[in-house]
Amino acid sequence: MELFTPEVGLIIWLIIPFLVVFYILAKAVWPSILKGVEARNNFIDESLLAAKQAKDDLARVKSDSEKLIDQARKEQAAILDEAMKSRDKIIDSAKEKADVEASKLIETVRNQILLEKEDALRQIRREVALLSVDIAEKVLRENLDKKNEQMDMIDRLLDEVNIPKS
Repeated sequence: MELFTPEVGLIIWLIIPFLVVFYILAKAVWPSILKGVEARNNFIDESLLAAKQAKDDLARVKSDSEKLIDQARKEQAAILDEAMKSRDKIIDSAKEKADVEASKLIETVRNQILLEKEDALRQIRREVALLSVDIAEKVLRENLDKKNEQMDMIDRLLDEVNIPKS
């Protein structure tokens, strides 16, 4: 069993180099390793904070964009509603103008028809008067061939007109 049991001198000679290496490592290497680990730890913490902040910013931007989209939809609906109202107003205005124009046109046509009717009646009266005069002239020529008949006719007409005889 001696193989497995170390001697005290060997243990001391093993402990001394171990302590020397441990001291060198503790003074020279461990601080730089600890600084590297600390720096890495700080970098990881900062990265986590930056990621959290980016996540919060992304959520805020997403919320803002949703609000903007909702606002844009509301504005779009308002604009469409306004456009529909304007369209209805324009249509109503055009209908009113068309009604007024139609009324004016109908009134003008009615007046023109009345004028043409009156003109036609005047022409008919004129024609009737001319025909009456022509007929009367022909009748008188036939009836007044004799002088006695002419004088009787003149007297009768004068009586009707109430002109005193001379």
